[in-house]
Amino acid sequence: MKSMRNVSQYDNRTGELLEGVFVYCGVKYNPYGKGFIMNSQEALDLLAEDPDLTKDALRVLLKLCAKLDFENWIYITQTDICKELKINKSNVSKAIKLLISKSIILQGPKVGRSFGYRLNPDYGWKGKVKNLNEYRKEIEEREKKDLKRNHLKSYQDNNNE
Repeated sequence: MKSMRNVSQYDNRTGELLEGVFVYCGVKYNPYGKGFIMNSQEALDLLAEDPDLTKDALRVLLKLCAKLDFENWIYITQTDICKELKINKSNVSKAIKLLISKSIILQGPKVGRSFGYRLNPDYGWKGKVKNLNEYRKEIEEREKKDLKRNHLKSYQDNNNE
C-alpha cells in the first residue's frame, strides 16, 4: 500500500494552519494578441450568403469587429475607417447605413461628433458569457413591454391612469 503524504501550509506571520493548498498559476499566454470575439457560425453563414452586403460593407464590418470593445461597443469614426481601409467616405457611410438597416450593428449614443455602435449580439460577443445572457434577458424584457404597450388595450388603460 502506498503511503499518503499530508501537505499543509502555515501563515508565517500568525502561525495559523491554513485550509486547502495554494496553487501558483503562471501568467496566461494569449495567442490572439489584441483579443478575440465569439461568433455565431450561423450568423457568419447568413452574412456570407446575403447578396445585399457589398465588398465594402463586409470590409467595414470586419474593421468594426476588429475595434470591438467589451460588451460589443465600437468607437471609431468614419474618417478613421476611411483612412485605415482606403475607402472613400461616402462608401463607408453607405456601408454603415446598410449594416444598421440589417441590424448587424446597432447605433448607440453620440460620443463627441460621432456615434458609437454596438455589434448585434446575435452575430458575436466580446465579454463574459454571463453578461451576454443578462443583455439578452434585458432585450427580451424590453420587447415584452413594447409588445404589451403597443398591442394590449388593458395594459394601455392601466398605464394611462
